[in-house]
Amino acid sequence: SVSTLLSRLGVELSATRALSDLGRLFYDKGWSYGTSSNYSVVHARDPLRILISASGRDKGRLGADDFTLVDEDGAAVTSALPRPSAETLLHVAAVRHAGAGAVLHTHSIWGTLLSELYFTQGGFALEGFEMLKGFEGIVTHQTRKWVEVFENTQQIPDLAAAVAARLMAARDPLKHGFLIRGHGLYAWGRDLDEARRHVEVFEFLFEVLGRKLSLRA
Repeated sequence: SVSTLLSRLGVELSATRALSDLGRLFYDKGWSYGTSSNYSVVHARDPLRILISASGRDKGRLGADDFTLVDEDGAAVTSALPRPSAETLLHVAAVRHAGAGAVLHTHSIWGTLLSELYFTQGGFALEGFEMLKGFEGIVTHQTRKWVEVFENTQQIPDLAAAVAARLMAARDPLKHGFLIRGHGLYAWGRDLDEARRHVEVFEFLFEVLGRKLSLRA
């Protein structure tokens, strides 16, 4: 089985179980329906190995056989493992250039709507909300958090390169996460717990902003 092969490669069952639990949680919250989304955690740094959900798997029903192990090029370390998500290079970019230990991707309704609404402006600001203190490094609600929105494309290497450039920018580099137009959120953290917290903070604030705009209509 896939889980047996992963075990031989040094992957602990607890890692796949933790990602599976997140998949069910995010499914229950309406952030990861069907086969949308993908989740990863760093298995090793040198050489780089990332445990990531396999392509086309129902995120509300992930099991130990629904994961694969990829290298720094986003390819499965052996052909015997399942095909990784088509967006694996975005995970690699966050791991390599933001020091992420885990990367989580969701497809919420509010994130999708806001990414469409603000795409032409390049993104939007979240400011004045107490929940902003849930982001690592932010200690006051008196903060302006910019959420960048990238164009959606099937050319994932190009998108990953654009994201990497923003992660490495000398001025105001990407932190915590970003949106893809009409697609969803990518968020990360030093470990799985921090990445989950960042997803929850983003998704809460997306809904707050979306409902606030609806009240003004």
